[in-house]
Amino acid sequence: MMPPADGFLSKGELCLKEKSYPLEVCICKDCSLVQLGYTVSPQILYQMNYPYESSITKTGVTHFYSFASQIVSDFGLSRNDLAVDIGSNVGVLLEGFKKSGIKVLGVEPAANICQKSHQRGIEAINDFFNAKTVKLIIREKGKAKVITGTNVIAHIDNLHSLVRNVKNLLTEKGIFVFEAPYLADLINNLEYDTIYHEHLMYFSVKPLITLFDQFDMEIFDIKKQRIHGGSLRYFISRKYNYPVSAEVNKFLKIEKEQRIHDIATFRKFSKRVKNNRKILVTLLESLKSKGKRIAGVGAPAKGMTLLNYCGIGPETLDFVTEKSKLKINKFTPGRHIPIVPDSRLIKAMPDYALLLPWNFANEIMNNLKNYTKLGGKFILPIPSPRIIS
Repeated sequence: MMPPADGFLSKGELCLKEKSYPLEVCICKDCSLVQLGYTVSPQILYQMNYPYESSITKTGVTHFYSFASQIVSDFGLSRNDLAVDIGSNVGVLLEGFKKSGIKVLGVEPAANICQKSHQRGIEAINDFFNAKTVKLIIREKGKAKVITGTNVIAHIDNLHSLVRNVKNLLTEKGIFVFEAPYLADLINNLEYDTIYHEHLMYFSVKPLITLFDQFDMEIFDIKKQRIHGGSLRYFISRKYNYPVSAEVNKFLKIEKEQRIHDIATFRKFSKRVKNNRKILVTLLESLKSKGKRIAGVGAPAKGMTLLNYCGIGPETLDFVTEKSKLKINKFTPGRHIPIVPDSRLIKAMPDYALLLPWNFANEIMNNLKNYTKLGGKFILPIPSPRIIS
């Protein structure tokens, strides 16, 4: 039982009963899709002061701009073409398309985030991506040459409805391009903290081929991305529009060789997760017993999974620092650790800093290099807890 990973609390909400929901990962015996066994209402997850902003890290912004530029170049998009981004957040990816002169439109269910998109000059529909919004887009903008989704497709509970709506919105030779963390990397790198209620599915190539095949569509290319601990960028279109790259079979072969859909693989993964928790908690307890002060750095959703699963609270971490104004002065879900600005790290100078957004470790540690210059040390929890001077 876990609280929603993005359910940050105000001081006044600490006295209220906090809701928790089952967090359990299952695998389909028929198609091998790895997914959560319980779905939390998307209204709860995304329409109650959603706190994630895709523009927070330079690494992320650079990645999105490069993503847009490559699509425009590789597929010859022109000024008359429309790019639609599902779960467009504050509009960074669409900003990249707009810089190339492409018409853009976002679909974003979080009202507060949608407003930030409009402030950046990126038009977005404040709603979920569904049959209703697709009809609206076609009526007002026409069909899309490209539809994108970054770290959002796994948040949608009805994949059949999603693919149907994507196909209806695409032009005849249009492409659907989405990125999602790769199940093989999650297993191999022990990225268990990326499991939380917003991530309903944990994608691999095998089940996705089965999914799109049902709609006469196919994955025609796959590109590996380093972002978020290892992601795949999938390229999908109607069948026979584009030649199928050898990369598709390459990843199918990897999945078969690594047996990532076997239940024995997940049982072994589960044991490794428990061992990681034991090592991390033992390390933190040892440091505290020596009188050392520890803080957390960054409050991503993945970090909330780690804190709650490992039972790490204010008795261990004095505070958690953050760059996002949407999280500062709030408290972490479940463990109720106060969240303060990044500048607090240098002022308080704890001996150690547990770096929760490990996927952006290089950028964050570089931004906070004065902390290490003054003697502070970072602790990286994934894939194996380790101290970095």
